[in-house]
Amino acid sequence: MTSVQVETAGPLSLEIPQIATPSILLSPTSTPSTRIAKQAIRNSLTASTIDGVLAAVFGLTTGGILLSNFLVELDASPVVFGLLSSIPMLVNLIQPLGAYLSERTTSRFQYALRTHGIARTLWLILVVGIATFNWGGFDSHQLLVLTLVIILATHLLGGLGSASWLSWIAMIVPRQLRGRYFGLRNSAVSLTNLLCLPIAGLAVSHWPGGTLQGYGFVLLLGVLLGILSILCQYFQLDMNPQLQNTAVGYSQDKKIFTSEKEESGGELIPIVNTTPPQNNFASIISENSNFLKFLVYFSLWGLAVNISSPFFNLYMLDKLDLDVSWVTLYSSIQAGANLLMLMLWGKLADKIGNRLILLFVGIVVAVTPVFWLGIGNHSFDIWLWLPLLHILAGVTWAAIDLCNNNIQLGIAPIKNQSIYFAIAAAVSGGSGALGTIIGSFIAQFIGYGGLLGLFAVSSLLRVVALVPLIFVQEPGR
Repeated sequence: MTSVQVETAGPLSLEIPQIATPSILLSPTSTPSTRIAKQAIRNSLTASTIDGVLAAVFGLTTGGILLSNFLVELDASPVVFGLLSSIPMLVNLIQPLGAYLSERTTSRFQYALRTHGIARTLWLILVVGIATFNWGGFDSHQLLVLTLVIILATHLLGGLGSASWLSWIAMIVPRQLRGRYFGLRNSAVSLTNLLCLPIAGLAVSHWPGGTLQGYGFVLLLGVLLGILSILCQYFQLDMNPQLQNTAVGYSQDKKIFTSEKEESGGELIPIVNTTPPQNNFASIISENSNFLKFLVYFSLWGLAVNISSPFFNLYMLDKLDLDVSWVTLYSSIQAGANLLMLMLWGKLADKIGNRLILLFVGIVVAVTPVFWLGIGNHSFDIWLWLPLLHILAGVTWAAIDLCNNNIQLGIAPIKNQSIYFAIAAAVSGGSGALGTIIGSFIAQFIGYGGLLGLFAVSSLLRVVALVPLIFVQEPGR
């Protein structure tokens, strides 16, 4: 969940209420009436937060502005730039296969090791490639191809594991704490980006051996921390997907789960499915029209946003000719604004719902690309308008990312949950990759002046994408 933020990595301050807890445990011999201690939930949430913090460092070194600057240094064309940016979204098409495979395992953690664990380890090959390039063994084109291969391979593996991870975390976090917890977790990620991104940018920009060599060192550190973040998942309460699809525990008055069957009273009631799981994607969608409406919104939004979003950094680095340290500074300002607002958005989402926030904040996000049309490399723009634009982005995207995640968790049923997540990711990833590819070809053949046109088109499409969201029903609202 990429994504796509925070408290510090210390003990969580969330109060776990007196609620019935999940009965989906790792052991096949467990009974549905088994209750998980509240302390186990606290430990899992703490481990997940630390996982998110370490993964944030890995993410900022293997993507975003640092990777964009690396591609610019290798003289990547806008088409190559767009294709590389589209890979993380395009590989989401493989998520349904990953969900299918994960539902046939007996451990979410073991499956994560085989997908995300291997994926992050493969980035070490690019570290070796950068070292070889500095020693004269590679030219820039060969290093660019190697980067493309690494990005494709690692994101394919990540795509196989994403739906399983999201289903895992959805089972651990109590429903009534989702807004607050993900607000805390995302705040920790934003704080990490705020502190680490400018340091990484300065290290790359002022590395004695040059920016490429500096990026290799920063990448190595990020990969090691990324591997460590996977190991933190060992301390999360493991789940058995086989049991998740056959037994569900919930309480009537304070639910953790969405359940199709409710009984009177507040005690934990085991529900055993008498029908086999429906793994046919078409039947799953056709029987959940609300989820289908969400898919329409999610796909259109991914297309509209990604027509322009990968090219803001390219515009600053290449068209405005800003130093990478400036761009990382702006990204840190955005992370700071994101950090300050996440807790507010999380609490507000718990009170008024996620859909309303997505609609109102989405309008602001839709018009934001228009504000880039007058940006140049003048001192006034560099010192005032660009920081203000990144502050606005941090404030609004804190709400969009958080609420898109929460509403998806609420809409998807417990039964075959990872398959629902995989379908949503595949649809959104495919449309987002299409948007990036369209944008890259426009930028390539019209020139960098065409980026301003892309920003305007993206703004219009974002407004259109919000229309299907009006018809989505948020559970419990």
